[in-house]
Amino acid sequence: MTTRDSSATGGIRVMDMAARADDGVALAGTLTLPAGAGPHPAALLLPGSGRLDRDSNAGRLRMSLGGPLAEALARRGVASLRYDRRGVAQTPGDWRSVGFLDNRADAAAALRALRRHPEIRAGATGVIGHSEGAVHAVWLGAHERPAAVVLLAGYARPGRQALFWQAARIADTLPRPLRPLLPLVRRIALGKLARLERTTTDTARIGGVRTNARWWREQLAYDPRVDLARIQSPVLAVTGDKDIQVAPDDLAEVERLVPDDVEIHRIPDLTHLLRRDAGRPSLLSYSRLLRQPVDADLLAHVADWTSTQLQSHDWPATGMTRSSGPYLQ
Repeated sequence: MTTRDSSATGGIRVMDMAARADDGVALAGTLTLPAGAGPHPAALLLPGSGRLDRDSNAGRLRMSLGGPLAEALARRGVASLRYDRRGVAQTPGDWRSVGFLDNRADAAAALRALRRHPEIRAGATGVIGHSEGAVHAVWLGAHERPAAVVLLAGYARPGRQALFWQAARIADTLPRPLRPLLPLVRRIALGKLARLERTTTDTARIGGVRTNARWWREQLAYDPRVDLARIQSPVLAVTGDKDIQVAPDDLAEVERLVPDDVEIHRIPDLTHLLRRDAGRPSLLSYSRLLRQPVDADLLAHVADWTSTQLQSHDWPATGMTRSSGPYLQ
């Protein structure tokens, strides 16, 4: 783990931090610290799917979630760590050869690195994930005992079912002139999916495109419901009712499965991009929505809830091992 001060604004400190993955790869990231002396409670921020950097940006698709969320947390006394995925920005590797389970393992390693940082309260660390990141947050909640878990647009059904729901919902939002093409599109997509599931390599050419095949196989096979039932930490789950990539009804499954303290919110007009849209939900609106900031009310609620949970709760920070608790000595 390496850190370096890079800037300070309004008492909030922003530092470069590289978290060491299990295989030695340095996950390049940003540690944001609130004003005042530490150690501070903290949260690990996990992005969605794809070739995403620490701010959930991929080329021209700029989600710009990490920075605003980190600042909202810091203003409420909570530090945060966010990092570039393998093969993206300052983290080395080939992102197409990285599996879904590799992303999960990297998230666990980053959480352990955050807990070891001298300015962080090891026993008061949580996880906040969006989309794929929310699914990894579920696993971390079950196996790494964070003090709080936030699921933003996370699904609560097997990956294959989540994909089929997404495909059907997106198809329903296409312009009417395109709908006669849907049976053909479905046949082509099902054929590609079948070829993906038969692959055994990290990457494969599907339809002439080099595809992250192992990621797809592992994501399709994972069922988060098993781990949702094992979480002992407080959980906040938020999905927008205009989400066309994750079923808003899965919130009820989260509420049913999490055995203890769980709070769910289905936000009117909120989309998968965590922006609000009063119109009919559609992928065609994404470029317009991404020109807007992340919903301020959502950021405020997530930051307030996380701060409340972490400031009032502290797991034992000594004598713990990876298997028995949250802290690695």
